[in-house]
Amino acid sequence: MDTPVAPSRRITIVDVAQHAQVSTTAVSKVLRNAYGVSPKMRDRVRQAIAELGYRPNAGARGMRGQTYTIGVMLPNIRNPFFAEILDGLTDHLADTDYQVLLGPGCNGRDAEARVTHAMIDRSMDGLILIAPISTRAHLDHVAATVPTVVVGRHGRSRAYDSVADDDFAGAALVVDHLVDLGHTRIAHIEHHETDRDCLAEMPNAIRAAGYQQAMRARGLADEIDIASTSYSQEGGYLGAQQLLARPVRPTAIFAGADIVAMGALDAIAEAGLRVPQDISVAGYDNTTFAAFRPISLTSVDQAGHQIGANAARLLLDRIADRQRPAAQVRLSPTLVARHTTAPPPTS
Repeated sequence: MDTPVAPSRRITIVDVAQHAQVSTTAVSKVLRNAYGVSPKMRDRVRQAIAELGYRPNAGARGMRGQTYTIGVMLPNIRNPFFAEILDGLTDHLADTDYQVLLGPGCNGRDAEARVTHAMIDRSMDGLILIAPISTRAHLDHVAATVPTVVVGRHGRSRAYDSVADDDFAGAALVVDHLVDLGHTRIAHIEHHETDRDCLAEMPNAIRAAGYQQAMRARGLADEIDIASTSYSQEGGYLGAQQLLARPVRPTAIFAGADIVAMGALDAIAEAGLRVPQDISVAGYDNTTFAAFRPISLTSVDQAGHQIGANAARLLLDRIADRQRPAAQVRLSPTLVARHTTAPPPTS
């Protein structure tokens, strides 16, 4: 279909109704995805919308109480795992009139507050906050103002719904995999954390705790070794450098995220070591580049697409019924073993 020519004036719902030869009420129902519209009527209206190039007036819709926009806050746009979540989210919303608008949280509470307040000020119908580090009080305040789903935090709230991976179990999958290969000197690169709320609820802290518990469960409490840097490529590079400088270096590194593992692989190559012949590396997230043949990274799959789809589903439910009890979805991770992990060197 040809791209509609820009009209000399703004196309209105009345124009669409006349073009489709239906009532304005029918057009409104189609735009709202409401009940009582036959498939034939829906197709006719949508064809008229496409032919006329009709765009709903967001300001007018906002005055009527709905803008059909959903704000999504990302902590770090460089982390490829968040793209998996966005894919699941947008796929679930594909058959609705909702549009997703992104805002970077920049891994800071002040920045997160600015983004969430800006989204609220623009009358967005709902918010999805991915791995926010804001205080519980701030999250509860946001959720009391606008329907909200929090992704990647393990805390429970009556104000908002949440979706998270079982990060504790995921960390144990990595440790068990490496121990079963014969490793005992297994180190972990974590994201440095000091805030009480974040230590209790954030994935990085839960994974670090899961690593330590799994090491103790396998009789390796004395081998626990953690480099505390950041969940970034630079953090992985610096963390691996620290671990490789130990008097007795580890034979395996569990990086808390795939992007951390990328930095660790860089530091290992720079040190003249081979993966996995000299040292094994495992990540977390199973991002798309983990499966690239030159990398072939062992990683924990936390089903990012499912996380996004569940977040979208919960938000639509919350928008439809603000009073329903809060829901928590917990997904079970799986380990995907690839070429970066192998038995430790014999020497």
